[in-house]
Amino acid sequence: MTKSEFIDQLSARADMTKAEATKAVDAVLDTIQDGLSRGEEIAFSGFGKFHVATRTAREGVHPRSGERIHIEASKSPKFSAGSVLKKSVNR
Repeated sequence: MTKSEFIDQLSARADMTKAEATKAVDAVLDTIQDGLSRGEEIAFSGFGKFHVATRTAREGVHPRSGERIHIEASKSPKFSAGSVLKKSVNR
């Protein structure tokens, strides 16, 4: 499902115009992004949680040359599904 398809379904279910639904979806996504950029965890009970995982710096091997390279530490957004979401997917 694309973002526009999601907006279409949201507008139909919530009795909103597509412009209102687009504004709502953008606001939710921006709020999640802002929270994660500050290192916060965003949890929706039963649905799941968004969090930031930290990867430590490490040594790797370049696949073509075989040369050892240094890989910098980084942060990555993660999502962990909640129990209600897992149950609905496995039905």
